[in-house]
Amino acid sequence: MAAPMLAVRGSDGTSMLQGAPVCQDNPTFPRDPRQGRFMSFSRDGSLFGWCNGQKVSVLRSSDSEVLQALDLPKTSMLQFSPLNTILVTWQPYSTTAENPQGDPNLQLWDVQTGALLKALYQKKLEGWCPCWSDDEKIAVRSVNNELHFFENNDFNSIANKLHMQKVSDFILSPGAQPSKVAVYVPGSKGAPSFVRLYQYPQFGGPSAALANKSFFKADRVSMEWNKKGSAVLVTASVDVDKSGASYYGEQNLHYLAVNGEGAVVQLPKNGPIYDVVWSPTSTEFCVVYGFMPAKATVYNLKCDPVFDFGTGPRNAAYYSPQGHILVLAGFGNLRGQMEVWDVKKYKQVSKPQVPDSTHFSWCPDGEHIVTATCSPRLRVSNGYKIWHYTGTVLHKQDTPAGAELWEVRWQPVPAGSFPERPVKYQAAPGPLGSTQPLTTQAYRPPALRNQPASSSSKLHEEEPPQDMRHGADRQPLSKAALKNQKKREAKKASRQEAKSDVQVPPSDSAPNTNSQSAESCGDPETDKKIKNLKKKLKAIEELKEQQASGKTLQKNQLDKLEKEEELLKALEELCV
Repeated sequence: MAAPMLAVRGSDGTSMLQGAPVCQDNPTFPRDPRQGRFMSFSRDGSLFGWCNGQKVSVLRSSDSEVLQALDLPKTSMLQFSPLNTILVTWQPYSTTAENPQGDPNLQLWDVQTGALLKALYQKKLEGWCPCWSDDEKIAVRSVNNELHFFENNDFNSIANKLHMQKVSDFILSPGAQPSKVAVYVPGSKGAPSFVRLYQYPQFGGPSAALANKSFFKADRVSMEWNKKGSAVLVTASVDVDKSGASYYGEQNLHYLAVNGEGAVVQLPKNGPIYDVVWSPTSTEFCVVYGFMPAKATVYNLKCDPVFDFGTGPRNAAYYSPQGHILVLAGFGNLRGQMEVWDVKKYKQVSKPQVPDSTHFSWCPDGEHIVTATCSPRLRVSNGYKIWHYTGTVLHKQDTPAGAELWEVRWQPVPAGSFPERPVKYQAAPGPLGSTQPLTTQAYRPPALRNQPASSSSKLHEEEPPQDMRHGADRQPLSKAALKNQKKREAKKASRQEAKSDVQVPPSDSAPNTNSQSAESCGDPETDKKIKNLKKKLKAIEELKEQQASGKTLQKNQLDKLEKEEELLKALEELCV
């Protein structure tokens, strides 16, 4: 199969690039010089659509033949249904004095004929597009705390409804029929929030739910089905951590399966949950969590840990489309360091670094990756790179001065188009070399730079991956062991915090005598004089260390050094 193409959208228009390793402009694509508002491929990649402030264009990806050109200048979002039957367009809702109700702003178009099938009202951008099952037999959208279900793309009549008080979010399962839907209802008046799984069309009350999970501490949730539609992961978040432990609020991860099983995923390190991602195999998932440096762990469907990647500067995880490679990355306010892992052997392949990146995505072939610096997240140094997962840069495109890059997107392909290939550990050849970072020395505070390195001088505890720990047991910990480990770490952190609040005064560095070690001589006035003398002797020792390190002392400091013998003699007389 031909390499997937890469669509590029920016201030200088919309263009198409032939995929890696060719990395050249697609000669058949009619480059649009107008600023594109949005672009989208169909699920199988056979169609491509974009809007440029004048019209919405739909063309066939294989030969760039234009299929439809719709006069929709205000359109800002568009999406294809799974089987390319319907094109959905959305424009911001607006009213006028002559038309206070406004016009329907969500349109459904027939892709082949360009006919308008249905026009609906959708005021909010969030959840603007209807969700379809993979076979398009069911479509669902949220309307006033209700889920409206439509069958066989007939949007003129509602086939079924799921009404629950204050339904805040939902997600339809992928995969074959029967379709399942996960719904989230936030808690109120002391009642907990909950997520329930239903099988369409059996919505007859709570007893009809396939699984139910209730929990507190949830201002919002994010839900993700696995590829087979057999289980869903729910990340519950609150904006404010009342304990004051985290600026990011508080998150918890829950697991629900269609067979009724549910569990709280035990994370052995305290802190926020940055990313949760399913493997394409649907048999495991990866979680990136904990205060920086963050941990990353792969769990199985029993929520038991399979492999621990240790700690590192990371806040995202990306499985390859075939599920055989996992990339752990640190973007945003981190330096763009990535770790590429072979998840069959749990062996690290490469460790590239791409600073200032705001976008990452796998090519469907499972061999190539694109990283990009896009506006408005960063308005300088915009551009993108295409590289091999072994760390070799194959193509680099910098955006010209004064222009901005807004989006890059791979062309999807039908499932099974690119089979899994053996993982390579040697860097692939490329004209631009490797992106492996240079070895740099870890930062040390000025007070520790003239002292030998020790475990106490580290800014934070670094934990290596599971396969690199000396004497570590390769067997994963059980849920009970993880829970106990988390409790031990919390107690350890509280003890260290208590120690930092009550610091033990350091011992004097003045020369030792038997009389100096006495805590008290019985006379308060004598004790006070001894304390003052020790303080002066300690200051003299510090001046001698500075002089030994090459620092030039001032005259008053040199005078203090000359008084050392006199102070020692006075101290000895007082302690007799």
